[in-house]
Amino acid sequence: MKVTQFKKGDKKIMRAWVFYDWANSAYNLVIISAIFPIFWDALTVDADGNDKVAFLGFNFNNDSLISYVTALTFLLIVFITPILSGIADYVGNKKFFLKLFCYLGGISTIGLYFFSLENLFISLFLYLLALLGFWCSLVFYNSYLPDIAEPKDHDALSAKGFSYGYVGSVTLLIINLAMIMSRETGPEKMEMMRYSFVTVGVWWIAFSQFSYKYLPSFKNGNKVTKNVVFNGYKELRQIWKEIKQNVLLKKYLIAFFMYSMAVQTVMLIATYFGVEEIEWGEGGSTTGLIISIILIQFLGIAGAFLTTYLAKKIGNIYTLVAVNSVWIVACVYAFTIHTPIEFYITASIVGLVMGGIQSLSRSTYSKYLPETEDTTSYFSFYDVTEKIGIIIGMVLYGYIGQKTGSPRFAILFFVLFFILGIIFLLRVPKKDKL
Repeated sequence: MKVTQFKKGDKKIMRAWVFYDWANSAYNLVIISAIFPIFWDALTVDADGNDKVAFLGFNFNNDSLISYVTALTFLLIVFITPILSGIADYVGNKKFFLKLFCYLGGISTIGLYFFSLENLFISLFLYLLALLGFWCSLVFYNSYLPDIAEPKDHDALSAKGFSYGYVGSVTLLIINLAMIMSRETGPEKMEMMRYSFVTVGVWWIAFSQFSYKYLPSFKNGNKVTKNVVFNGYKELRQIWKEIKQNVLLKKYLIAFFMYSMAVQTVMLIATYFGVEEIEWGEGGSTTGLIISIILIQFLGIAGAFLTTYLAKKIGNIYTLVAVNSVWIVACVYAFTIHTPIEFYITASIVGLVMGGIQSLSRSTYSKYLPETEDTTSYFSFYDVTEKIGIIIGMVLYGYIGQKTGSPRFAILFFVLFFILGIIFLLRVPKKDKL
């Protein structure tokens, strides 16, 4: 079978790649960050303020339970992505897996309309599948970056992807917010939240079709065999051997593991923190949290391009050190806050560094890769590194929250990982720094 021919740097292909961020980021914003956490809190906190949830014979704090389910999802991702990336590299069908997980995530997100405490096991299973679909699709999406763009374009294209994601997701969030605020009673608002889950799934699937139309296929006619199924683990072991010989890549990945653990966990739990720890007053938390999240998204667009600009001036590594330093300030400040205004200030700081650290981390890794055709396996290793960090972070958050009754101490604990990230970034060999 003939592999599709294309030219690196083709603007139509790069635009198609960027547009997948527009499609899938609606899930990241509406489900992970905005409406679902508010929906979950409204569903699980009773009139007396009790936030205990009975599940599988145990009582959990509501935010601890969702953090454990999230950690379980990422554990599954760590196990399955090496297998799938091995198949994708051998057969050349990363586009197939990108579609598969998009559809799994989109359909499961639509299914969240039926989320209820009466069917909590099935409901959380749908939540798990949606999260699984989102993050697994990103493995194959990210792996396209070194295939379709020259190294000199990686920073800008990665930042452009995040900016498209911010604009697209905020557009849908505003629509969803209008739906919710158009209703007056609590049950009516909850129903509109359920409909917002449906819109996210439809948005994700519908807009991704533009990406699928133009992104190249690498199918080569190879067949999947029993050996190929587990080839991904062999490839990861081989890649780890190669990374150990590559001092630059090894030290960068250690640094990435440290700070990414903190970044991703903080972003996953930020809204749950806002619901529980901020004194919103009589108006409740919904409007304030949505305003904060929209603020984060728009500042995130500026932040992504600002980090790209700084990277050109002072280099990727020093820019990442600076961004991690700002994260430390944000976390220390978040430990002290109680009022909506203080939460808005924290959100503004996070917004400026959230997209920047993600886009620059991704593009820096792609630049450090050796010349290879196994980009999917290398990005699978990157993804596994990130997800193991998230598992540790979410379990720590859930455990500390369960033991102390407050997530504040977990937020402060993550400062340590940002500090370690900076230390390891500064150990990246100077002569090879970008």
